Amino acid sequence: MKRTFEVNPWTLTTHDLNPKDKRLQESITSLGNEYMGMRGMFEEQYSGDTHQGIYIGGVWFPDKTRVGWWKNGYPLYFGKAINALNFMKTDIYVDGQQVDLAVNKPDEFEISLDMQKGTLTRTFSVYGVKFVVTRLVSAATKELADLHYEFTSTDGKAHTIKYDASIDADVANEDSNYDEKFWQVLGAGNESDASYIVTQTVPNDFGVPQFTVVGRQAFIGGKKTGSEKTDEQVTDTFEIDVATSGSTTFEKRVIVTTSRDYDGTDAIVNAGAKLLKTLTSASYQDIYDAHVAEWGKRWEKADVQIEGDDAAQQGIRFNLFHLFSTYYGNDPRLNIGPKGFTGEKYGGATYWDTEAFAIPVYLGVADPKVTRSLLQYRFDQLDGAKHNAKQQNLAGALYPMVTFDGIESHNEWEITFEEIHRNSTIAYAIYNYTNITGDRSWIEGDGAQVLYNIARFWADRVHYSARKDQYMIHGVTGPNEYENNVNNNFYTNWMAKWVLQYSIDNYPTVGDNEKEKLGITPDELTHWQEIANKMYLPQADVEINGETKHIFEQNDTFLDKELIPAADLDPKIRPINQHWSWDRILRSPYIKQSDTLHAMFYFPDAFTEEEKRNNFEFYEPLTVHESSLSPSVHSILAADLKMEDKAVEMYERAARLDLDNYNNDTDDGLHITAMTGSWLAIVQGFAGMRVREGKLHLAPFLPAKWTGYSFRLVFRGHVLEVHVDKKGTEVELISGDPLVIDLNGSDQKLG
Repeated sequence: MKRTFEVNPWTLTTHDLNPKDKRLQESITSLGNEYMGMRGMFEEQYSGDTHQGIYIGGVWFPDKTRVGWWKNGYPLYFGKAINALNFMKTDIYVDGQQVDLAVNKPDEFEISLDMQKGTLTRTFSVYGVKFVVTRLVSAATKELADLHYEFTSTDGKAHTIKYDASIDADVANEDSNYDEKFWQVLGAGNESDASYIVTQTVPNDFGVPQFTVVGRQAFIGGKKTGSEKTDEQVTDTFEIDVATSGSTTFEKRVIVTTSRDYDGTDAIVNAGAKLLKTLTSASYQDIYDAHVAEWGKRWEKADVQIEGDDAAQQGIRFNLFHLFSTYYGNDPRLNIGPKGFTGEKYGGATYWDTEAFAIPVYLGVADPKVTRSLLQYRFDQLDGAKHNAKQQNLAGALYPMVTFDGIESHNEWEITFEEIHRNSTIAYAIYNYTNITGDRSWIEGDGAQVLYNIARFWADRVHYSARKDQYMIHGVTGPNEYENNVNNNFYTNWMAKWVLQYSIDNYPTVGDNEKEKLGITPDELTHWQEIANKMYLPQADVEINGETKHIFEQNDTFLDKELIPAADLDPKIRPINQHWSWDRILRSPYIKQSDTLHAMFYFPDAFTEEEKRNNFEFYEPLTVHESSLSPSVHSILAADLKMEDKAVEMYERAARLDLDNYNNDTDDGLHITAMTGSWLAIVQGFAGMRVREGKLHLAPFLPAKWTGYSFRLVFRGHVLEVHVDKKGTEVELISGDPLVIDLNGSDQKLG
């Protein structure tokens, strides 16, 4: 755990420029607007260690898979969110001396991320000049990024600043499998009022379309003294006079257009030029105000307010800020990458995290059409999922662990072949949407194609054990990735059983047109029912706190391990994934994230309180929470079991996982999808939100260290505001028709 920013409810501020923390600070101060985003690296030259990263939504490259041992069905490529052209690149000189904060020790140093307004401001003084640099990626104009400078003399002398502003296409990914670069330059130009460069992803051997990206820059203020064009870069040079008193401003505007929105290079170039021209009459204040207003609309719907704990308040706002910076439902072609626009790890593609963790949040804070877009995303990639199943010689559809286009592109065998539990979570998302919104049109329409092809996969993937007269699933990796190639992972088996039963139960309501496309026979449904009835679910009696308790066994051999609690580990070897060999981790009893407990997180009403308590008390002490997704699940389950201290402990870890760098892995990017966890922990955990038979249920409690909390909730055309304090709970109907909810076990009419 390492805290590098001051605690404040709406801002993240530091006055410390520590080279050891530079990458960590860059990750935390990233900006984005769903269309594009960037790490919080400095614009000007920084000769120390840094990760310059700018990424564009939906723009990716199929990097060749690099493995020593090829296996049948192995993905041919690893899809990557690639580092795009660097339109922030700047060289700044004060009276001929280059500004480089790795060399020049600055005075008055400050970095401040304003989460309410969506801006990043950096202040420092060198060579007698104070710099105030404000950066935004516009929430109002998706193609626009803006840099605003304010220069002030600090020594009473006049100074001249030389400002070389570039758009640089000579960029690379740090995680490239073969150290190759992914961009080529098609053209560039220096015009009187702007410069631009046209880049395109290099050709590939996998049939993945090439993407064209055009960057165009223009400036307000200063005196232009020249322009330059090289094979991979365009540069505009300005002189800016800083007087002995008063301040001087300078602004750089960048427009980014891509082939995702326009056909043909000329159209992409012209669109950028036209858009930039429309902004000519707009002042910086106009651009700033429009951007801030959009963020205001988002916070009005989604802000969670916590009273009495500024660290907890800062944490959840930080998480919601970065979640909405990554995805806000404006482009149905996009999804939520685990690192968003903050880094390259994990490839930046779509994971099962979206359906497991993100969809429940968007169902609560946004219009249902946002979730429909995410469901549609999976329907549009159904052919790819069928391809993945066919690669494993299996029926139906196998949704990928990592993808941009529906084709599996993860290059670790224990994930690609074995972590197939992800398939059930796609079906869970359909259930979740249907249950919370009451809208059955998806499951009875296009969603049926997704659901029933997943069911077909599970019916083919199981095998029958004649010895036990039960169906089993061998050779899998469960959510706990610290065990690979196990047999009968409880969660995997339980979810496969649930998918089959859910599919059977809903089949009568599926539209005739969808049934005709699916071609499911009565014999097929009968077979699914037999599998569901006879699915093997490992369970055993164990000792917990001196008493014999019944639990569900994580897999067939888990209880044969040396079951030493994680609390007994030397803190110096935590996290274990950064200190132990993989072999030792696999032999250990330590759990990366919820596994057996994950089914209880999805379906808390499907298990008795005794079952939930026994399994929580057995598995949580063995869990090292080295997955960013783990703390929120345990917080919600602990809250359900009235284990307040543990619920709050896990919430704090979820809310500040990246802010406090709990797992020592935030320097390469934030854990965007896990940022949903703090909202889930409060709403599903502390407030006990459930939807049962179409009715909203709330059973809130107030953590002892807080004085109150409140949040807004979207539910079936209504917007509610829930406020919890020491006096109790108040629920107000903000919009919508009168509604009856269940509050603490009693009906309450709103409106």
